[in-house]
Amino acid sequence: MTFLNKLLRNIVRHSVFPVTIQKGRKKDLFLTTTQKPFSCRTLILSPALKKQISQDPSEKLDLDGWKSVMRSGMQEEVSETSESEEDFSLAATRELVEMWRLAGKTVPENISEAELKTLMEYSTKSSRKKYLKYLALKERMKKADKVKQERRKEEKRARMEKTKENDTGELKNTFLGYIKSQCIDKLYNWRTAQAMLFGQPLVFDMAYEKYMSHREMENTVNQLMETEGWNRRAVDPFHLHYCNLKVDGPYHKEFARRYGEAWNNLLVTVTEQSHIDVFPRDKLIYLTADSPNVMKTFDHDKIYIVGSMVDKQIQTGISLAHAKRLKLATERLPLEGYLKWESGGKNLTLDQMIRILLTLKDTGDWMEALKFVPRRKYEAFTDTSIYSKGKTGMGSRTKVV
Repeated sequence: MTFLNKLLRNIVRHSVFPVTIQKGRKKDLFLTTTQKPFSCRTLILSPALKKQISQDPSEKLDLDGWKSVMRSGMQEEVSETSESEEDFSLAATRELVEMWRLAGKTVPENISEAELKTLMEYSTKSSRKKYLKYLALKERMKKADKVKQERRKEEKRARMEKTKENDTGELKNTFLGYIKSQCIDKLYNWRTAQAMLFGQPLVFDMAYEKYMSHREMENTVNQLMETEGWNRRAVDPFHLHYCNLKVDGPYHKEFARRYGEAWNNLLVTVTEQSHIDVFPRDKLIYLTADSPNVMKTFDHDKIYIVGSMVDKQIQTGISLAHAKRLKLATERLPLEGYLKWESGGKNLTLDQMIRILLTLKDTGDWMEALKFVPRRKYEAFTDTSIYSKGKTGMGSRTKVV
């Protein structure tokens, strides 16, 4: 019995009952016994499954094709997901704008998809509100312009109907008005061109770059632009000269930035040379508020020089010292003789100076010319009976209309 028990135990120990699958189905499981004992338990597949799995060694799995198929599927899924997310974001942003509108925030009534996408690019809440406020103000301006256009059309239609109902039944002739609006610039240009050929020169000295800050330089160019405009609209303009203007210098860069392409077409003589190299020294007169010599009459044969400088700190004596170094005659306007001057400097802006000089050139009347001095600088005009036109030698000149 002991021997038989050991024999049965060995048989059971070395026997294996593998599980096989028939035709690849889990429900067709059956037990098969091996003919030879194995030292360990193993899984034996049925011959039917082996035939299905076994392939020709020459046939290989196309991994590249499989990867491309998988990647294309993933890209389609990602694109569909991104489109859905983008649509969701646009919808969410539109709902946010609508919510802010209901909350009383400044938002536009109509907002396009492109504006919504731009709004989505802003990361902070404050920046989004600012952008929506900008769109709302822009929308209001468009509506206001549209209302103005409609009102103008209604007014024009009313005028037309009123004109048709009058006695003559003829429309108003606006032919001369259109000619003036189209040709007035040509008239100004023609006068300025004539002044460049035959007019009296007026020099603006640009040798004060180092005495001014950048802001003062900008103010100087602003005044010079106004000066050119007043001279261009005058009946008898000056021939303006910008002397000591260095190419690519501060003055030149600021002029080019302000005028743009019109700078090259400006009817002004611009040169890097000094005024003493362009004109005879004995005809030059430097106008400066620090000069001890008072200007009594306007001389049409002289060439007046005005320093192009805006001085916020009121640095006295700079233009006078510059004129003395060049050994030039100097004069100042007779402000004390005609005006009850209050405390403060007697410096005038460049556009005020040219308006005074243009009036003196046309009329010779100091009272008329000094009206361009700002009213805040003086109390009133003094008794000017002693300053008659006959004594100034300008009574014979009349204003040309």
